[in-house]
Amino acid sequence: MFTSRRLLQIALAASALAGCASTPPRPGPAAVSGAAQPAAAADGEVTRIRIGPPPAQGALAGMNGESSDEPSAVLSPSGQLRPEVQAYARQLAADRALSVDALVGALSGARYSETVARLIAPPPGRKISRSWITYRSRVVEPRTIGWGVEFWQENQDALNRAAQRFGVPASVIVGIIGVETRYGRNMGSFRVLDALSTLAFDYPDPAKPERAQMFRDQLSDFLTLVMQGKLDLQTRGSYAGAIGMPQFMPGSIMRYAIDGDGTGHIDLANSANDAILSVGNYLMQHGWQRGLPVFAPVTLPADPSKLVDGGLAPQRDWPRLRAAGAVARPVSATAADAAAWQQAPLGVIDLPEESAGTAEYRTATPNFFAITQYNHSYFYAASVADLAEAVRQRMNLVAGR
Repeated sequence: MFTSRRLLQIALAASALAGCASTPPRPGPAAVSGAAQPAAAADGEVTRIRIGPPPAQGALAGMNGESSDEPSAVLSPSGQLRPEVQAYARQLAADRALSVDALVGALSGARYSETVARLIAPPPGRKISRSWITYRSRVVEPRTIGWGVEFWQENQDALNRAAQRFGVPASVIVGIIGVETRYGRNMGSFRVLDALSTLAFDYPDPAKPERAQMFRDQLSDFLTLVMQGKLDLQTRGSYAGAIGMPQFMPGSIMRYAIDGDGTGHIDLANSANDAILSVGNYLMQHGWQRGLPVFAPVTLPADPSKLVDGGLAPQRDWPRLRAAGAVARPVSATAADAAAWQQAPLGVIDLPEESAGTAEYRTATPNFFAITQYNHSYFYAASVADLAEAVRQRMNLVAGR
């Protein structure tokens, strides 16, 4: 959310585990995209949120290169809250009818994380050539596809329920959770309180106050959930504060998370049902259209670069693309399916290979752009779609279809 698509693609291309929010150098999906944006809650379904048991106090030392000797993120040398943190706590208490004393008590335990600050800051003086081929190969690879098949087989009921309820295919939800955390294998182990406090009050780039404010807003949502008994103060997540299998930021937990297994609380780290239904709800709330593909079956003209506008919403339509030389490809779909995407707004997206001076171009439907609201990156959304399709095809092979 707080950087352009181009900057995000640069960071993403360098990630050793591309798309995983708890792996540097990319901030988590909700930290960098619409998953952090406020919106109306869906169906009032946030009842209780618990992200696993809190760790033992002794376990707080030594995590992610941090130790109990790390300086406070919020205290002055005198041992009092820094003035700006005091003002923040008072305002948050007034705005959300919370106890200022409880907020001060929670904030007082926040530790500054040099690791978080280092990971969130862009590498100085380095220009990374964007490579869609490299990025995709780190996401759509045999091990992740295999894990996706296992996840789908183990959670078919929840995936079917999400597809029926929100119109989001099981494959796409599987794709998102796979890109984000490799199906829960890499959810991050930073204390969210430490990560968000570090970025809220000591953001490593003073020239970008809007990014510090975004993290301050997320800290407000996290503390609100803690004060309401819906999150534990010791909750752990990515270095950008994203939580659980789908890497939701606290604001997204407040607005989109769903109790998918009827237990009375939401646990995005340990409940696949909760994670699956929450991802489906998030995409539906951000414009997913039932029955549309992610990409339209279109052969673009020889040089489609002029058709790319680089935005995060479709700005074209089929008549104009056809007039520019685009041709619909024959596919095994019903006439109604073809009519659906041809009547929808469309956008042409580019997936560059900068070192070669080339790019892959695709025609995207509103559903592609719904995925970009999870992470504002064409690389990210295309890799989710490609992983989804790869897992779907493997599932068909397993089923003998």
